[in-house]
Parts: sequence; structure tokens; C-alpha cells
Amino acid sequence: MVKVVISGPPGSGKTTQAKLLAEHYGLKYFSAGRVFRELAQRKSLSLEELSLVAIKDPSIDLEIDRRTYEAVKEDNIVIDGHLAAWIVNDAVDFRVYITAPLSLRILRIASRDNKSLETAFKETVTREIAQKKRFMEIYGIDVSDLSIFDLVINTRRIGIKETFEIIKKALEYRL
Repeated sequence: MVKVVISGPPGSGKTTQAKLLAEHYGLKYFSAGRVFRELAQRKSLSLEELSLVAIKDPSIDLEIDRRTYEAVKEDNIVIDGHLAAWIVNDAVDFRVYITAPLSLRILRIASRDNKSLETAFKETVTREIAQKKRFMEIYGIDVSDLSIFDLVINTRRIGIKETFEIIKKALEYRL
């Protein structure tokens, strides 16, 4: 039985790595970001708009948290989400934080979501500022404090396969 959480900012590569890990080990996969996207779609809002609404409406984060808590009850699961590691901290075996410089993350997001660089930049920065504020106000969590993580990886100069190999080796060592 293993429970892994992968956190990091948008465009860092956390979802890619979480899916690779789940596939490689035959684990279930849960995405807090997918829940956020579903809520945005249900409310006919962009991610940027929902981030701004969530500053004043804690029910949005609480719904994501509730579903993340439900997911972590499962055995053999990989959970992917920006705040997920802080939310399920004591309930998982291994915590990974993936990051990359903002400029690289913007390029990735623009390419992935078929958006202009300007749009990707505006949406991402707005979302990150709103998240940082919400997470501190609602939970008292400073997302720049990475001390809870077992492994922190900057994907600036390493590719998808190399990043996966590092995570896999560290996870196997940890378990």
C-alpha cells in the first residue's frame, strides 16, 4: 500500500509526473486541479475568474479539500494538486514538490492550453497570487515553505523522463 502526493505550481510538470507514477506502479490517480477546473466549468468561469471568486468564497477550496480527503482514503493512490501536500500531509507516505521558473511554466501552459503567452502569463500570475493569498488566509499555509516535502525537483534543466527516474528512485528508496 502506498500513497503519494505531488504538488507544485501550474505548469511545473506535477500532473505529468503524477500520471506517469500512477501508470508505472498501477496506482489510482486523483487531480485536485481537475476538481478546480470542473467547478470553473460548472460556474461558467475561467480558472483566473474562479481563483478571484475563491478569495471571497471559501466553499470552493473546501469542496476541493473534501474531495482530496476522500481520495486519500484510497490505498495505492497518487494525488496531484497545488495545495494537496499540505492538505493530506500526514495521510501520505511520500511528498514531492515539482517546480520550474515562471517563464518556463508560462511557455508550457501556453502550449498545453493553446493560449497566447500574454494570456497564459496573466491567468497564471493572477491565479498564483490569488492562491497564495487564499492559502494563507484560509489555512495559514505559506506555499513557499517546502519543509514538508520528501523531494523537491526543479524541472528547469531536466526532462520528463529524467524527472520521473529521480522520483521513482527516491520513492523506492523511501519505501
